[in-house]
This record gives sequence, structure tokens and C-alpha cells, in this order.
Amino acid sequence: MMSQSEKCWQTRDRFLELHSRWMTLIGEHLQDPQGEILEYWRVEKADSVIVLPMLDDDLVTSGTHRILLPSPSYRPGVGRVTLDFPGGRVPEGQSPDQAAISALKREIGIDAVSITQLIPLTTQGWAVNSSFSNQKLFGFVAQIHNTAKLHPAMMAVTYPATLEGVQYLLRKLTCLQCRAVLLEWWLISG
Repeated sequence: MMSQSEKCWQTRDRFLELHSRWMTLIGEHLQDPQGEILEYWRVEKADSVIVLPMLDDDLVTSGTHRILLPSPSYRPGVGRVTLDFPGGRVPEGQSPDQAAISALKREIGIDAVSITQLIPLTTQGWAVNSSFSNQKLFGFVAQIHNTAKLHPAMMAVTYPATLEGVQYLLRKLTCLQCRAVLLEWWLISG
């Protein structure tokens, strides 16, 4: 249900809509509750997924897990190589679950048969939204069977899924979305 203040905002016109494979750029004039006409620009992108891969260690002896990270990759937006969890956009016609499985295959070489559980951290997606950008983020935890064949060339590092491991990893991650997925998992696994 819309609040009274939300009802007072009106879109007067859309003066630009530019589509590409990756995004849509929109320019609009909005009228605020005081009657002032404001120019707003925003980008709409496909929703995205971030996957926290957890390798089951020998559950008989230790009962612990390790967090897997792919090799760092160059991020044009920040102009440097960063350490991130597997992830990407949700292509049109694909579910977030399918996109998560594709990201694991593409970024760390894990086949779907090696995934023992794919656990969504949210079913509705989190709004990654500002006045300029609009999308949803779907976070997942993927339990990877301990017999999965890991590809050393695709793997950067593993961290223990312990308080110390999570704290160390948080110091290494600069991606806010990756940090949010890690912290959400840590809070609910508590």
C-alpha cells in the first residue's frame, strides 16, 4: 500500500530510454509533493546473484566447512583486481537459482552434480537501489560435496567457516554485496 507522500510523486514524462544488453538508462521528470519538477536519471539492470560456496570438509572427522573464493578479477568500476564471491546477472528467462549454478560453473568450475544444497538467503531479493540504480540481489549458499573436483587455476583461496575465518575474509572483501551475503549467512547460521 502506498503512503500519502508516495502518491504525491508523479512522473511527468520520460525524456530518454536507452537500452543495451546490460542495462537501460532512463531520464525522467518527476513532480514532488510541493509541485516542483525534478530531473531524475536512473539505470535499471538485470537482477544479480552472489553465491557463497561452502566446501564440506570431512564431516566425519571435523564437521567444518571451508569458504571457497575464485581467483581475483579486474573490476572496471573500481579500476583494480578484487576478491569476490562467484556471481553475476540473472539473464532474462532464467531463475536466480539457475544463475547461481551457472556462476559456480563459470567462476570456480563446480558442476551442478557437486552441489549438495543450494540455499537461498532471500526469496524476494534484496533491493540494491538508489536514486540512480535499481536491481535486486539474490544471495545463495552452495554446499559443495567434499569429493568435488576443484580446479586450482580457478581457485584463489579458501577460508575456514569460523568466526576467525569470516573476520579475516571481511577485511579482504571490498564488494559490499559480497560482504552482505557473507554477513547474512553468518547471522542466520549463528
